[in-house]
Amino acid sequence: MPPHSAVSVCHVLMLVLCLSAAEDFDWTKNNHGSFYYGTFPAGFSWGAGGSAYQTEGAWDKDGKGLSIWDVFSHKKGRVQQNDTGDSSCEGYYKIKDDVSLIKELKLNHYRFSISWPRIIPTGIKSDHINEKGIQYYDQLIDQLLDNKITPIVTLYHSDLPQVLQEKYGGWQNISMINHFNEFANLCFEKFGSRVKYWITFNNPWSVAVEGYETGEHAPGLKLRGTGAYRAAHHIIKAHAKVWHTYDTQWRGKQKGLIGISLSGDWGEPVDISNQKDIEAAERYVQFCLGWFATPIFYGDYPQVMKDFVGRKSAQQGLGTSRLPTFSPQEKSYIKGTCDFLGIGHFTTRYITQKNNPAVRSSSSYFTDRDVAELVDPRWPDPGSEWLYSVPWGFRRLLNFVKTQYGSPMIYVTENGVSEKMMCTELCDDWRIQYYREYINEMLKAVKDGVNVKGYTAWSLLDKFEWDEGYSERFGLYYVDFRNKNKPRYPKASVQFYKRIISSNGFPNQREVENWRRKAVESCSSSNQLLAADPLTSHMEMVTEIVVPTVCTLSILLCAIFLMFLLRRRN
Repeated sequence: MPPHSAVSVCHVLMLVLCLSAAEDFDWTKNNHGSFYYGTFPAGFSWGAGGSAYQTEGAWDKDGKGLSIWDVFSHKKGRVQQNDTGDSSCEGYYKIKDDVSLIKELKLNHYRFSISWPRIIPTGIKSDHINEKGIQYYDQLIDQLLDNKITPIVTLYHSDLPQVLQEKYGGWQNISMINHFNEFANLCFEKFGSRVKYWITFNNPWSVAVEGYETGEHAPGLKLRGTGAYRAAHHIIKAHAKVWHTYDTQWRGKQKGLIGISLSGDWGEPVDISNQKDIEAAERYVQFCLGWFATPIFYGDYPQVMKDFVGRKSAQQGLGTSRLPTFSPQEKSYIKGTCDFLGIGHFTTRYITQKNNPAVRSSSSYFTDRDVAELVDPRWPDPGSEWLYSVPWGFRRLLNFVKTQYGSPMIYVTENGVSEKMMCTELCDDWRIQYYREYINEMLKAVKDGVNVKGYTAWSLLDKFEWDEGYSERFGLYYVDFRNKNKPRYPKASVQFYKRIISSNGFPNQREVENWRRKAVESCSSSNQLLAADPLTSHMEMVTEIVVPTVCTLSILLCAIFLMFLLRRRN
């Protein structure tokens, strides 16, 4: 899930940029709008993904323990419409159905996460191991492998066992490192003979900032100026410990790889000739992606983070920096703990310098950065209010990773776009456009020499979107959440993505344009199928019919009103 929320949006200012200014931001010879026809290297891996809490449902079934998201979402007012992930997509009961969708897409890999409280209910291994939870993931992994689909498994995707939050304070407490290592070690033991790609953490930025700084995500704590830094510090050390556990105990016999998935926007200077804007844009990326990547590749936090947080802490009268420090031994232990780097990316911002006063009462991660985020209002924004489609930023971010971290092996672990609309719409032309342009920018990055080995569309299914509930849909497949059976329906983007996969890229202009036309044609019949689903209850059918009718009536009323105005003029 993207590292954004309503608070992030509050930090975004609108900037009207003239058309000529856009040309000033080019750092390659290619125009922002140019399209490159070509294919990816042989063996490039195509996939899609999801996560445990967002898709599985069965929140209290078969011995599963409570997660922080179970508790958080059950508190009124925390999530849009008070939605919860209690049933979500019912993925727990639909392994065969969902694997058949993955197979239909002809994906090479599927990325999912293991729910820590589903296999260790309290999070503490010595308390109890839930065999039914292990059996569920056994079945999922076996079904994928039986269909020649490679599992890419995330160990932590936001769903900390609630007992660990209540007993220790969650990621604020150093004890999480050993508990997480025991959980990971159990996963390696039970699944490692079949799983060859492991991801320790998904988007630790969101876990730290939205969980412990702004409180918008579980566990909902607002420890401004300290909480995010402390949580991140323990997460980085937990990642390193798990990497070393795999490296010393399991790699020799299991022959797998272990990495981390970091999410980040690209930050582009508002004024490319202004040194302060250039520095602010780099700082923006370093405070998000670099916060975690720099320790993992080089052993310590980015110098700019240490400088800015340290200086602001001193100005606030604090004796030490609010950003924790690593000991020399820890730096050596953390450095190099990454076999591959997962990159989640969705959007871009223009960045400019903004001086925030160093006041202790208002200290926060956001004010520490001294940046202002701006967007071009011409950028398409079909879904989430934070998610603008800015494809050229993707190529730049990938090249930044190549340059900054010594050309690591990269798997794109999340990339996609949402929609937010009243009417059911399977003809998701904007998603086709987003995937077409973002995947093409990734292809250009590969041509630049960036070592991208695979791509994961986010996401396979519509699902629970954290504090946004079910109000936003990222899926290639539409899920009817009002129906207890949670049927899935292919959107037009399914057909388009499927053709990119089968061609391993974009062979020529005529063929790619034909894909789009055929994909949009295919969705009209799917829309009819959705409206006539025999599994849908009478009440749900009424809703399905009424909502499009309301949309249609609105259009008709507008037309009638315009005709009335025109007649009055005449």
